[in-house]
Amino acid sequence: MAATLAGCGAIALWAVLALLSRLAADIPPLQLTAMAFAVSAALGLAVVAGQGRLGVLRQPPLVWLHGIGGLAGFHALYFASLRLAPAAEANLINYLWPVLIVVLAAPMLGMRLRPRHLLGAAIAALGCGVLLGQHLGQTQSATAWLGYGLALGSAVTWAVYSILSRRFAAVPTAAVAGFCLGSAVVAVGLHLALETTVWPNRLGWLAVLALGAGPLGGAFYLWDIGMKRGDPRLLGTLAYAAPVCSTVLLCAAGFAPFSLAVLAAAALVACGGLLAARA
Repeated sequence: MAATLAGCGAIALWAVLALLSRLAADIPPLQLTAMAFAVSAALGLAVVAGQGRLGVLRQPPLVWLHGIGGLAGFHALYFASLRLAPAAEANLINYLWPVLIVVLAAPMLGMRLRPRHLLGAAIAALGCGVLLGQHLGQTQSATAWLGYGLALGSAVTWAVYSILSRRFAAVPTAAVAGFCLGSAVVAVGLHLALETTVWPNRLGWLAVLALGAGPLGGAFYLWDIGMKRGDPRLLGTLAYAAPVCSTVLLCAAGFAPFSLAVLAAAALVACGGLLAARA
């Protein structure tokens, strides 16, 4: 139960990911990925070094591929989608990853999916659909559709990374600090090759620091605990709270228009999560 609660803590931190990303939107996506991961790596490695556990960074190449590929790949795709497509829509498409986790937990991990898991996931997905449907019916540019495609790619990346974490249960959670460092290095190399550096203003720097400490920092450790020792089916369903909360925050900050659909989506997501929790 404690591990599942840790996963819920990560979901709460991810609720502010979209808002902080929009506040740092002037920074190219790969550069933003590198900067945020540099902050999270510095904090994580300081804690690991203080505990005298730097030896946990000695992991097989497959573990490093899983960690860096999941963290760097997801966030690069996510940040790029927010730059190319309207924030609310891209954010909601990205949050298809919870239903992917719920559904993929069965074939990839051999876990049983009860009818309430599936019904709860379906109701929560309907909640996201309420928000998404009112936007996607409008005429969209080719750039926006590219952003939607990148958001979908980020959803698939995070779902697969999360599910496969269960297969690396023996890897200490402290090793995530190394994955953050590796992700920062990869993102820096790609940024220098593909983007032009843009240094942020004061607000942008604050957003980067907040990203590195929260959604791109502490959340990873909590999620790693939850996925390795908690219930991925329940966490995948409860994660539907994040897109609604993050969309509300985007609306409150003026980055997306507010509508009654947000309230309807929140009610559906809450019902879906409660139903899955009872399973």
